[in-house]
Amino acid sequence: MNTFGEIIEQIQKASQIIIHRHQNPDPDALGSQLGLARSIQTTYPEKTVLMAGEGVGDLDWIATMDQVADELYPQALVIVVDTANRPRISDQRYQNGQKIIKIDHHPNTDPYGDWRYVNTEASSCAEIIADLINAAGNNLQLTDEVAQALYTGIVGDTGRFLYPSTSSHTLHLAAQLVSYNFQPHLINQQMGQLTLSQARLQGYAFENLQIDASGAAKLVVSQAVLTKLGLDASQAHAIVGTPGRLQEVHSWLIGVQKPNQTYRVHLRSQGPVINELAAQHDGGGHPLASGANAQDEAELEEIFQALIQLQKQEN
Repeated sequence: MNTFGEIIEQIQKASQIIIHRHQNPDPDALGSQLGLARSIQTTYPEKTVLMAGEGVGDLDWIATMDQVADELYPQALVIVVDTANRPRISDQRYQNGQKIIKIDHHPNTDPYGDWRYVNTEASSCAEIIADLINAAGNNLQLTDEVAQALYTGIVGDTGRFLYPSTSSHTLHLAAQLVSYNFQPHLINQQMGQLTLSQARLQGYAFENLQIDASGAAKLVVSQAVLTKLGLDASQAHAIVGTPGRLQEVHSWLIGVQKPNQTYRVHLRSQGPVINELAAQHDGGGHPLASGANAQDEAELEEIFQALIQLQKQEN
């Protein structure tokens, strides 16, 4: 693994920097991307610093993407944040960059890039970016906007400091960030906010959740259900943590049908390690929070049966 010093050196050398993150971005991906981009741009106004990736859906209150021309890549330093493996990187033009840096907190199963900084002990990629900026001294600036972006990322990936990944160091950084001029309570409120349609989807989840005696649970959300509620697949993120509020549930999967009839799978756990299961189904992630893909309901059921076995071993 490379050091912060080596990464800072590459940032200083580059005149063009393009920052990527993963598909279907969450607050940590966007907060890390925006925080790093604004820190570099503020410190080195002569540099071109752009953010690349697909649309961000209803998370546009965090960040929106830049239009990045193809011809910029061959002379650009590409930095990919919060993305464990290459297939998940949003906008595959990243590979056309002159050099690539990977900054991440997921297990390093795909060590891509010319330089890599991976810390699986970090609560979030935003925590790593905050550490990078602190380590850089005057070579990277921490501004109000940067602090807000990084706080958003940390809050997102720690579930507002509820998840086990929250450490004393996480809280120390959060305290540093909230000393800047932004309103953290508004971010916390935004994180917990639901539309009426999303609230109705939560009701659907409670009514249709299949709970095994082991404590593993499964929910399938079809395109028909989403259409009826006036939602798209990206807005279903609002129910990813919902089953975990039930005393009877200790691990769960939610399969959300995409327009092409395949399923995006959200895997969560309060005990058994699930990222290896996710990796078996075109996915990956953290030991207790991962994503995967399923071609049909038969594959969803296959994943569920494997989750039941993992839960039984945990019990």
